[in-house]
Amino acid sequence: MTSVKEQAAISRLITFLQEWDNAGRSTRSQILENFISANKGKTGPELEMEFSQGASLFLVRLTAWLRLTYLYGTCMQQLLKSIGIFLSAASGQRYLIEFLEVGGVLTLLEILGLSQLKEEDKKESIKLLQLVAASGRKFKELICESYGVRSIAEFLATSKSEETQEQVQILLDTLGHGNPKYQNQVYKGLIALLKCTSPKAQQLSLQTLRTIQTIVETAHPSIVDSVLGVLRSLHLEVQYEAIQLIKDLMAYDVRLPLLKGLVALLKPSRQETAKLQARILEETGTLHLMESLPTYIQQAAAAKAIGILAQDSRELAEELLFLRVVHGLMCAMSNKDHTNSQRQASITLEQDPTNLYLKMDGVQTDILASNIVNIPEVFLAKAKEDFREEEESTPEEELETEDSEMLP
Repeated sequence: MTSVKEQAAISRLITFLQEWDNAGRSTRSQILENFISANKGKTGPELEMEFSQGASLFLVRLTAWLRLTYLYGTCMQQLLKSIGIFLSAASGQRYLIEFLEVGGVLTLLEILGLSQLKEEDKKESIKLLQLVAASGRKFKELICESYGVRSIAEFLATSKSEETQEQVQILLDTLGHGNPKYQNQVYKGLIALLKCTSPKAQQLSLQTLRTIQTIVETAHPSIVDSVLGVLRSLHLEVQYEAIQLIKDLMAYDVRLPLLKGLVALLKPSRQETAKLQARILEETGTLHLMESLPTYIQQAAAAKAIGILAQDSRELAEELLFLRVVHGLMCAMSNKDHTNSQRQASITLEQDPTNLYLKMDGVQTDILASNIVNIPEVFLAKAKEDFREEEESTPEEELETEDSEMLP
């Protein structure tokens, strides 16, 4: 038999639920505001105490209203924040299960693709998906099985808010960890994102790929063209992340295709360059935009990446020499239309990057452009052998050699 105190609590709960059921939009909005301010950060047991062991009765009403109104954005931000209080409650996994049983994940994913909803509403949806994914492997799998990776990746590519995009990155990173069944799906989704037009999305995808790559262990062949394509970006932060990923990928089986690709970028196709130049002149009637020609930006970035790789590893430097990198760098130095290509190529060749390209005349650049430099393999092999002998020689041996040379 219930006590008078318990009966009073149950009566308050029934009154509260009836008020919600009979309320219009404005009243429900106020109820949600009061609920958020009074219950943020509460645990599952605390919520049950607040609702006289009937918290689930309010949660089911919230999820039902969400499913009925999410297409129209009715009180969406307040509604999602209220549901988030239940999903984030410590010792409250029952609320998560109840939310998922009524198709909560599918609703959250559909919200991301609705153009009529506000960016803030979609950010709240991402936060709820983060809570679901952080609850364990089976919940990550549920999101992925609901075509979640595709929906989330598409939203990252189209979002206009950098703050929201950073929240999406956290979600994708969570889905890529501790999710062996679908980690490759997340990995391929990130690779596909490199071809989007959002610089922030590209930057975040590159950062996440660096961590996910260590988990999947093998590199997918499609990553080669995708990461090389990102070098066309005008944004230095994107180029930086791309070069860092390229450095990481030197430990995988895409190493040689990447090196070949970088060397090839040093000498852009004349046909492609001519078409782009003609289009720029036709559309703008000015030559100064030649500096931002994507092919030239990519050429300069490739020269920079090659220089960084060669400095990091003598072995990589030798491989690049076999791939005729010197020939390519000299071609890049001849690019009179893009001073940064000349500068980066000069740095990599360890020439004078400050003044050399400024002092070159037309004849000199033509000579560089038509160079046929090719270091014979026999010379490279001999240099490699000499270097190994130097590394293996001991200080005592070197002293003996010097003494013998001093003797008459």
